[in-house]
Amino acid sequence: MEQQTHLKRGLKKRHMTMIAIAGVIGAGLFMGSGSVINLAGPGAILSYVFAGFIVILVMRMLGEMAAVNPTSGSFAHYAHEAIGPWAGFMIGWLYWFFWVVAIALEATAAAAIIQYWYDGVPLWLLSMILTVALTLTNVLSVKAFGEFEYWFSLIKVASIIIFLGLGAFIILGIAPNFSAVGMTNLVGQGGFLPNGFGAVLMGVVIVIFSFMGTEIVAIAAGESDEPLAAVTKATNSITWRILIFYVGSIAVVVTLLPWHSSDILTSPYVAVLDYIGIPAAAQIMNFVVLTAVLSCLNSALYATSRMVFSLAEKGEAPKAFLKLNKNGAPVNAILAATFFSYIAVIMNYVSPDKVFMFLLSSCSAITLILYLIIAFSQLKMRRKIEKENPELLKVKMWLFPYLTYFTILATTALLIAMFFIDSMRSQILFTCVVVAVVMFFYLVTQRKKLVKPVEESSPILPKKELDFE
Repeated sequence: MEQQTHLKRGLKKRHMTMIAIAGVIGAGLFMGSGSVINLAGPGAILSYVFAGFIVILVMRMLGEMAAVNPTSGSFAHYAHEAIGPWAGFMIGWLYWFFWVVAIALEATAAAAIIQYWYDGVPLWLLSMILTVALTLTNVLSVKAFGEFEYWFSLIKVASIIIFLGLGAFIILGIAPNFSAVGMTNLVGQGGFLPNGFGAVLMGVVIVIFSFMGTEIVAIAAGESDEPLAAVTKATNSITWRILIFYVGSIAVVVTLLPWHSSDILTSPYVAVLDYIGIPAAAQIMNFVVLTAVLSCLNSALYATSRMVFSLAEKGEAPKAFLKLNKNGAPVNAILAATFFSYIAVIMNYVSPDKVFMFLLSSCSAITLILYLIIAFSQLKMRRKIEKENPELLKVKMWLFPYLTYFTILATTALLIAMFFIDSMRSQILFTCVVVAVVMFFYLVTQRKKLVKPVEESSPILPKKELDFE
């Protein structure tokens, strides 16, 4: 039987629409937002606005490149073409590492949510069961991934909208049996910036991680029936998605809940509904949070497997990752993506209270590096396209090149700032080690590529005859 060698275009328009709309809603929003609010108080709204603005600009740049050349490798391919092979190699493997860690992160978060109902089941066991279940979903086919993601996304989008509506009614005093909350929790608990503007900037680094997932639609475009339409729609809708799902929902949380509440660190969305006395709704919201986290776990498996598949196509990852099953799914790439998740299972067994925040914080700097390389890639590709094929620019970056330069400066400033913040210095140093390891392997692979042609060019001649006078 002939071996399947190409990824199938199994994602329909409705799949791509829901992936685009709901790709940002996951553990980072529902779980990580508690630590941001606890750090910055009501000023967490500004952390989300600033981080959201950077993400909107990055997605616009990515959308511009994806509209010209939709490919499963996405920005790793663009970096390879625009900056050089080293950049494509680095961003591809960093992105792979990011999502491998994220798989463990989402599994840990989902297991913690399930413990809300079944606290007798060990966290490590629940996270392992969830990882295995979603791995099987991805192995089936890209269509199976799309279907699961469609329904996961539909549930969480509808639920967030209901949450926002309910929160607005209570804040304004429209809901029966509730008086208007007003601005008490926003300015009456130590002020809007109780810990200063520095805490807001520190919150941005944590928040940046929460937005990872918006770029998955660009990766999925390579397996879409209508890649250009999908990328264009996702790029045009990113602003309102961030404003509604992130800024809007965080504004509801900090308006209804005192920012220093002890419950805010666990799950602020559940805590809000418990705080206003709607226990049944809190149970429902916990189910929604679980759905959102499983959705992101599903997407993480998809994103990391497609990225390593793309790297293997360019000879920058083992050829074994190119193996597809009969349904066109990169089975080895998917299985490899779960590696760190099982390490996290062991970490959960040893120290369950520290695993989530360690995983969350270790990825923040990687996110900034990815955004920085995307910005540089767009800067070079845009100028090249304008000279050679300007008609290909269906989606354009706003105020080019000024907003591209702004993005480069902003992400660079955040990376530098991490070195001077005590609580984040270990994260940026950890990321530097990861980058160094990736670049070491790049140099090793390049050396092999240079040596191999020489060895193959004249295999029957003794080595001394290949020497030049």
